[in-house]
Amino acid sequence: MLHPDWRSRFLATITDPGIALILMMVGIYGLFFFEFANPSFVLPGVADAIYLLVGLFALQLLPMSYVGLGLVVLGIGCLIAEIFLSTFGTLGIGGIVAVAIGALMLIDTDVPGFGIPLSVVIGVALVTALFVFAVSGLMLKARRRPVVAGSEVMLGSTGVMLESGWAAGSGSSIARRGKSR
Repeated sequence: MLHPDWRSRFLATITDPGIALILMMVGIYGLFFFEFANPSFVLPGVADAIYLLVGLFALQLLPMSYVGLGLVVLGIGCLIAEIFLSTFGTLGIGGIVAVAIGALMLIDTDVPGFGIPLSVVIGVALVTALFVFAVSGLMLKARRRPVVAGSEVMLGSTGVMLESGWAAGSGSSIARRGKSR
């Protein structure tokens, strides 16, 4: 009897549709939310790129629906846009729904029981929802805080002149400096 080698066991593990989706989502979320937000951290970016590529390799070996993959990509795009546009959850909820529906449609086969388990889809949607609502809450909190830097702080405030640059009848200090040369 032949026993599978380590490569065959590894491929059998990652080509489980639920594992492939989780690998892909961890890679994408990690790249966009950790590496692109803090580009100086190299290790998370490398690990997330490996997760993403292994997940995409596993999906390539499975009977995949491109509509499902398109919905997952659209959902991720909505989630990324939510971070940069701060629509206070609108794009985030749309992204969660698109990822969940896309994950349900991702595996295209008539084999019963071969697909992404509903528990995995619900888990991915819940983790994504928690993240989106946490980020949206932080954005709302930051938006309510008063401005402490920039030109908006200076509007309407009074200033103190420390040194006089004007002499009687001589014009501006720039013109005066030009005459003295």
